[in-house]
Amino acid sequence: MSEHKTPSPNRRRFLKTTSVAIGTAATVPYFFSTPRTLADDTKSKNDKMPIGVIGAGGMAGGNMRAARNWLDVVAICDVDVRRREGFNQQHSCGKADLYENYQDLLARDDIGLIHVATPDHWHTKPLVEAMLAGKDVYCEKPLTLTIDEGKLIRKVQKETGRIVQVGTQQRSTFPLFVKAMALVAEGRLGKITEVQAAIGGAPTSPAIPVADVPEGLNWDRWLGPAPKVDYRFLAQQRNRHTNCHYEFRWWYEYSGGKLTDWGAHHVDICNWALKLNGQTEGPISIGGTAQHPVEFKDGKAVQDDRYNTATAFNFTVNYPGGTKMIIRNDTDNGVLITGDKGRIFVSRGKLSGKPVEDLADNPLPEDAIAKVYKNLPMEGNERSAHWASFLHCVRERAEPISDVHSHMEMLNVCHLAGISARLGRDLKWDNDKEEIVGDDQANSMLSRPYRDGYEINLG
Repeated sequence: MSEHKTPSPNRRRFLKTTSVAIGTAATVPYFFSTPRTLADDTKSKNDKMPIGVIGAGGMAGGNMRAARNWLDVVAICDVDVRRREGFNQQHSCGKADLYENYQDLLARDDIGLIHVATPDHWHTKPLVEAMLAGKDVYCEKPLTLTIDEGKLIRKVQKETGRIVQVGTQQRSTFPLFVKAMALVAEGRLGKITEVQAAIGGAPTSPAIPVADVPEGLNWDRWLGPAPKVDYRFLAQQRNRHTNCHYEFRWWYEYSGGKLTDWGAHHVDICNWALKLNGQTEGPISIGGTAQHPVEFKDGKAVQDDRYNTATAFNFTVNYPGGTKMIIRNDTDNGVLITGDKGRIFVSRGKLSGKPVEDLADNPLPEDAIAKVYKNLPMEGNERSAHWASFLHCVRERAEPISDVHSHMEMLNVCHLAGISARLGRDLKWDNDKEEIVGDDQANSMLSRPYRDGYEINLG
């Protein structure tokens, strides 16, 4: 199979004309099946929505398996030839068109739907350029590496009107996180006084030596907007350490560590709870402690040969009126929400607390969960439901459950925690201006320069 093939005629169909349909949300408490679902309307391959995938790693693979009944993977882009060819065999029977440069994929007028599942430092550029090319996008979290990237994404989304869903699938986990939000919205906790996101710590590594770039990997394009550095790799028995695939998340050059990796999930739930409870004012300050495996000077790691993101941390985010958010690594992974009427704990494994126990005698209204889910369809649960509701929003031009604006509200908090961690000091935040108050050095970290040749094309 050759790369960069001319699209076949049967693929020249615009997303806006697709006949895929999805049932609308009914007044049911959890998840449900409607008389007509996406699966009903995608009975043959030719009925499926064509999609282009940018970033062909494990996350994209899991997503395509979750949405395989509704999507036809017609184009795959990855800078690693092994990944794009393997993904093609697994998810398109070897029939997709393959690309190393995602801009060639975006230039196709027969693809209106894009999935971005690259490393974190490569999220913003293809997402923005996809929206400007008229595509709707499902993009993995966290959307950005910096706060200023988030400002640009929100601006472009608003101007283009494209549908963008963030891959925070906890927002589509109905019996746990969405049910917890319904408890909050129904006033079962009262005014929220504290939310806590426990997200675990990050690993360390020994010194990782410079190594030969694996055959088939375009290392320069993998780095993309990030600074030019050597490829590093070390294998130790069952462990492997690198500054590339998967382990990129333990380097501030490409990610925010656990603060944005898991923070993008649990801080999101904390922020969602505050908004649903009418506590809509943004944060005013953040402070706390963080431990790193390397020394930092002026916000930058002194050593460049090992993981450098925070391994342990405890931050307090202050809100007007005295509400606090705690972001920590040292207790059970999950979200603890405390109000003046009660508190609940929710994680990927359980939902507990007296307000939950009280449901036995005082159940939620029948439509409570549908309401907090924006009355979007609830087909399946978790990842599959997240895709189903996204595809509904694409067809109906509706706001998805995980929209870019709410995502960046909470991701600003995660990024502020990362800046505070690297500088080792508390920060004051002007939420209206989206600026750090009275700290020029910290404000300089709201953005990062893009390497020459990898700037965002605003065309």
